[in-house]
Amino acid sequence: MKAFSTLLDRLVLTPGRNAKRQLLADYFRATPDPDRGYALAAIAGTLDVLHVKPKLLRELVMERIDAELFRYSYDYVGDLAETIALIWDHDGVPEEAAFDAGLRLGAVVEALNGAGKLQVRPLVRSLLNRLDASGRYAFIKLATGGLRMGISAKLAMQALADLGTQDAGEIEALWHGLAPPYESLFAWIEGRAGPPEMSAPVIFHPVMLANPVEPGDLETLTPSLYAAEWKWDGIRIQITRRKETVRLFSRSGEDISGSFPDLIDAIPFEGTIDGELLVGSRNEQGRLSARPFSDLQQRLNRKSVSGKVIEEFPVFVRAYDLLFQGEQDVRPMPFEARRARLAELISAAGNAPFDLSPLVDFASFEALDRLRLSPPDPVIEGVMLKRRDSVYQAGRMKGPWFKWKRDPHVIDAVLIYAQRGHGKRSSYYSDFTFGVWAQGPECDQLVPVGKAYFGFTDEELLLLDRFVRNNTVDRFGPVRVLKATKSEGFVVEVAFEGLNRSNRHKSGVAMRFPRISRLRQDKKPEDADRLDQLKAML
Repeated sequence: MKAFSTLLDRLVLTPGRNAKRQLLADYFRATPDPDRGYALAAIAGTLDVLHVKPKLLRELVMERIDAELFRYSYDYVGDLAETIALIWDHDGVPEEAAFDAGLRLGAVVEALNGAGKLQVRPLVRSLLNRLDASGRYAFIKLATGGLRMGISAKLAMQALADLGTQDAGEIEALWHGLAPPYESLFAWIEGRAGPPEMSAPVIFHPVMLANPVEPGDLETLTPSLYAAEWKWDGIRIQITRRKETVRLFSRSGEDISGSFPDLIDAIPFEGTIDGELLVGSRNEQGRLSARPFSDLQQRLNRKSVSGKVIEEFPVFVRAYDLLFQGEQDVRPMPFEARRARLAELISAAGNAPFDLSPLVDFASFEALDRLRLSPPDPVIEGVMLKRRDSVYQAGRMKGPWFKWKRDPHVIDAVLIYAQRGHGKRSSYYSDFTFGVWAQGPECDQLVPVGKAYFGFTDEELLLLDRFVRNNTVDRFGPVRVLKATKSEGFVVEVAFEGLNRSNRHKSGVAMRFPRISRLRQDKKPEDADRLDQLKAML
């Protein structure tokens, strides 16, 4: 655990991407199995530790300190793991004497996953007693799945590639088909064994990503070399069938097959398709028609799905690309050749819930821009540009694919509540709830319409944090209620991608991807927008 907690401390304090990659590679090189495999899983978000929940950790720490002291401490620190790590008392034993340098990461994970529910409480208590502050922090983050280090799986795979001569993309493809602690993967990377045998007949293949269109990008591109297609507002998926085995993966490689049994049962062809998962059904003309993202949300993150939900929110795949046709890997083929094969595959599927994302005809980028700003369907959020000769390669390369999204909607809103952030921001108020004006029983009142914790610079964060500290009028646990009247308050410009109706929110609306785009200190709260304006956008 000491080596793992030291790695986490150094990763947090190391800003550069290449430097983080070197730290990971050094750790993987120096750490034995199975510790390094469990560390990889924790960093990449694939490690499951059973039974350890925040509620259990709170109960354990309440056995040792006054509840009010813990509340104040947690409120000040802003992170549960860090608070417990710092405040934990070793039953009167000095920390230097309590710390166990021989405690191994692999042993900790295997002990937790091997313990029954009644054994977990004393085991967690014992482990917290045997660790120093850094070790406790690492242990809690590891056990609760809250290890957010700003490190992508791709960066971890590149660090693994530094251990040997294997390609990072090939490592990532195999990694998705294996389970922690990945001992066979490390053996292959280091040249001690052949490629590991997959634990599943169908694996996830890392997806090809697009770069957003930046100012000046289009000036360097030749329109005739690119095909354009609509960017649909669903979730990117990859679906594969090998004989009788079918798997549906999210763009990050998570197996979401269980949430969509209707789609799994309906795939009529063998191969691997890259596309967009949408809610919708065939219209009178026989075409699949997409419904808003809010309908798709009714199907997401469900471990099981009822027949009623399936009937009310049927899903289909709008196909973008073809990776495998049967057993043949077609990724090295040019985009146009892959698309031609994909069109034949979809056509042969008949009435199965699949269709082909249509191409957009354009003669110039100016003409495409006009189409982008006025798409023919409200479920379209922009256009994609793909070089006609581009091969399908994992990752985000500058040039082959671009995404050109619609300009975001913006409103002026008033800050209502604030909370401390996490990690580097745990000492600052950086998570904000904002509202707009609505007609109340007696007068106008602010109703919450969204939350945002990014979009502002470090300098603007200091300004916002200062406002919170000087203008708190009430508090509920870690939440600060801010001064917000017609004449006093803080106005921010909020950018967002779209709106959905919501029965869970008092305002009746829910924003998609809100972020604070500007601080409007030039405006008074009374100048902020009204709820009627948001409802009109719907």
